[in-house]
Amino acid sequence: MKLSGLLLAAACGAILMSACGGSDNSEPGGTTTSGTSAGGTTTSAGPTLPSLPSGTPPQLVAHKIGWDHYTLRVDGKTTPIWSGEFHPFRLPSPSLWLDVLQKLKANGFNAVSIYFDWGYSSAKAGTYDFTGIRDMDTLLDMAAQAGLYVIARPGPYINAETDAGGFPGWLLTQSGKARTSAPDYLAAAREWMSKINPIIARHQLSTGQGTVILYQIENEMQDTSQTAYMQDLHDWARSDGISVPIFHNDPGPNGNFVPANSPIPGVVTGPVDLYAFDNYPQTNCTGNPGAGWYGLFSAGGAKGGATASPYTPGFIAEMEGGWFDNWGSSGIYPCMSQSGAGSNFERLFYGTNIANRIAIQNIYMSFGGTNWGWLPSTGLYTSYDYGAAIDEGRQPRPKLATLKALGNFVQSVPAIMHVDAGSAVSPSSQSIQILHGVDNTSGTNLYTVLHSPSNATSNDTFTFPVVTPDGGFTVPQQGTLRLNGADSKLLLANYSFGQHHLVYTTSDFDAQLSAASGDVVLLYGRQAEDGETVLRFSSQPTVSVIGGPSSNVSQAWDPSAGQLRLNYQHNALTRILIAGGGSTTPLMLLIADDNTASTFWRQSTSAGPILARGPSLLRTAAISGTTLGMTGDTVSTGSLEVWAPAAIKQLSWNGAALASQSTASGSLLAQNALSGPDAVSLPDLTAQPWRYMQESPEAQSAFDDSKWLSATLTSTSSTTPPPSGQPVLTADDYGFHHGDVWYRGKFTSASNVSSITLNYCGSQAGLDQVWVDGNYLGQNVLGGSTCGTFTVPVTLTPGPHVIATMIRNNGHNEDWYANDGHKEGRGLVSVSLGSGPTTNIAWKIQGNAGGENLWDTARGPMNNGGLWGERNGWYLAGFPAAGWSTATLPAAQAYPGTSWFRTTFPLSIPAGNDVSVGIQIGGADGTITGGNYRALIFVNGWNMGQYIANVGPQHTFVVPNGVLNSNGQNTIAIAVTSNGNPSDSLESVRLVNLGTVRGGVPVQLNDSPDYSAWLSAN
Repeated sequence: MKLSGLLLAAACGAILMSACGGSDNSEPGGTTTSGTSAGGTTTSAGPTLPSLPSGTPPQLVAHKIGWDHYTLRVDGKTTPIWSGEFHPFRLPSPSLWLDVLQKLKANGFNAVSIYFDWGYSSAKAGTYDFTGIRDMDTLLDMAAQAGLYVIARPGPYINAETDAGGFPGWLLTQSGKARTSAPDYLAAAREWMSKINPIIARHQLSTGQGTVILYQIENEMQDTSQTAYMQDLHDWARSDGISVPIFHNDPGPNGNFVPANSPIPGVVTGPVDLYAFDNYPQTNCTGNPGAGWYGLFSAGGAKGGATASPYTPGFIAEMEGGWFDNWGSSGIYPCMSQSGAGSNFERLFYGTNIANRIAIQNIYMSFGGTNWGWLPSTGLYTSYDYGAAIDEGRQPRPKLATLKALGNFVQSVPAIMHVDAGSAVSPSSQSIQILHGVDNTSGTNLYTVLHSPSNATSNDTFTFPVVTPDGGFTVPQQGTLRLNGADSKLLLANYSFGQHHLVYTTSDFDAQLSAASGDVVLLYGRQAEDGETVLRFSSQPTVSVIGGPSSNVSQAWDPSAGQLRLNYQHNALTRILIAGGGSTTPLMLLIADDNTASTFWRQSTSAGPILARGPSLLRTAAISGTTLGMTGDTVSTGSLEVWAPAAIKQLSWNGAALASQSTASGSLLAQNALSGPDAVSLPDLTAQPWRYMQESPEAQSAFDDSKWLSATLTSTSSTTPPPSGQPVLTADDYGFHHGDVWYRGKFTSASNVSSITLNYCGSQAGLDQVWVDGNYLGQNVLGGSTCGTFTVPVTLTPGPHVIATMIRNNGHNEDWYANDGHKEGRGLVSVSLGSGPTTNIAWKIQGNAGGENLWDTARGPMNNGGLWGERNGWYLAGFPAAGWSTATLPAAQAYPGTSWFRTTFPLSIPAGNDVSVGIQIGGADGTITGGNYRALIFVNGWNMGQYIANVGPQHTFVVPNGVLNSNGQNTIAIAVTSNGNPSDSLESVRLVNLGTVRGGVPVQLNDSPDYSAWLSAN
């Protein structure tokens, strides 16, 4: 990912098909095992693997991975990559990784792209943990189990809106410049790569041990002088056993770090096999679905995609699937999920990427997840929902259906990955433009329809000419072809499938398969719009409308051309059975509107693909004998209908056999066989007994800080050093990298002091609270800045005094520009007295318990900061809070500093149901309350996020199952840091149901050390 607000160049405009190379497969390609794979257009829809228990590695065989200038090729087969980005570190429940991966596979993806976060796994130099929530072997096994290829992205720098861009806290104190060949940085980076590379290597498609198909070095490197460093990363990967193709992702279509054999002048070559770039055309979300979209085909530069690297496939390593959000915003995720980067955006941008032969396309993000604990970089709040197609609570958004349809199309019609520019097409309306591509091997034509200009939102009707070996046509011949609003259509002509031949269609093509009853094709279009499909037969076939109103369909037979024309409207589902006509195989056309098409599911099996309708999610499909066993989710009662290969005679669902019967549609129908979820009732937290206790004893003059570290360092590698003569105070230099840090400064004043000025860095929305001699003097909240100055008036007479200050670090900067931006200090930078001579101040510092030596390795380095309650286990299940005061919420009072609220509650989710639960504080409508307080929310000891009442926008915090015990007791502990005014108190707290289905995946509880474990360790 990249810096907020960066608008990249028009990538599609830089990859016009006329510049993408010809159809001569003799152009240099590549392979990571042997010679370049030869031609052919057989598709690979992703590895077909058995359904196995979580964590069980599937049995695979080694595969050759090659490429030509069109696509990747696995064992010589055309293999388009339709990938979704998923970050396991943003879902701290390993059981649920499989849930997300199966949802990606079910919704048209054949690959998943995964960042590996260095800082997430390494609390201390030389120490690495790949257990529990960091078990990447299990993750990669699950990806293989789900049938997904993996694009591995281990950094060492990842950006990704994570703390320090994925660098560990201990790296921030190095003197050498990061992302270069500086010896200390290079040694540290080698340490990380030597740990993560063997894990990835164990799961490669090329070795037969897994499904990793591509490997990225670094991330969005903009310093093109760092070729030696990039070469080191490449060489380390190869020496660590990485044998799949290696690439780097250019932050835009700039032609940086392309393979050395590129003949294009002006590009920067690097140690890579493939060239990739990122594309984020709209990062400003508005209510107008067309506003801000650039003209896709403007002729700006020629360094993008296949143009910069004409011998490799077009590859967008990150294509916008939404956008992240910042503290203090209005909350853009609902907008991003709809008008910002919703279904129309997807059809327009992703569809035209397909037309421009982007054969490897990764949607960032497809599931965003949660910046739990202290994971986010500066500026970002807890939610990383991203407006993604799968929301933070693992629920599908409407735009996921569009991704599924496009993914099915890519995998069902591999010929579209081999198109070169066809003859120019002039539609009847000047408001429409059409891209024309032709696969010169099969003759398949792809017509991509969009507005002119591409960001127009008008409602236009048009015709256009189609010329193929079947003849010349003005399309449509009957009815109306329409492009309404910000939209695009991908239309096929001269396409052969199964035992049939499509002359053309004005419907979008979703999927096709060969079932027991014959060929099956799913076509779709916008609600109530006309459609026209023409098919070729040697004699007149029999046409029967067996589902949907027959009045919705008209037919015309042209005996001279041997063509059957069908005209219809896209309304609900129309089933048209076509038999005879010289073909021994019947054809079932399923014609639907968008919403109805989204109810279909395509899954691969060992006998070929199946198509099903009925459940809200079809997770897996596997054949055993004559039984097709399926797993998935339902949101209501209903029927299950399946089109499957001839060998299938019986159906089962989630392990239970279903009674089914054959239908006139050639399907098996299990009538009313699916049950919906059970009723779920969540506890009312207002009825639970709450306990309350104040903390912040560090603020008192007499507090014993003898065990704290003395801040006596005189030099730092931070980019925010102290003034000359003052000690280094920045927290990272003392091993405290996350969350809150306390300072106590003792001094003797020789004269009166009227003010104290603190220079500090706490990231955006960071906080500084100050006490002098035990008296609270106020707080300062950073807005959009990461550092600030806080001057407090005091009246101090000569003599000894104590300054106590608590600073909240909301995350380190990323290193987007490779300029050591992540080394900006956190905590105090310097303190000055406002009058009289500056007196030496003896500083003590305390952050999280143990600093880099964690007592709680299960939750890892991101979970805790340095609050008194954190250092003393107040947030953990089992803490003895019986002596605390009783409390009700909303709280009646507030006190300056930090106070804690605790309660326990039972959950009893009915077996077989998957319920996503959130904790909501304050107004459900997202209103900023104005209360000058913030709250850290711990659930069973896990820091699930930070609520800032007067900054916002987040009110609801997702708590994944695994962290949450769905059938047992749970503990909530909330640390409230307040300015102390009556309105600065904790608001209402409630549990909310974010989505319920019958189904899901088995969930194992996380290892969650409790208070007894804290006692043993401390």
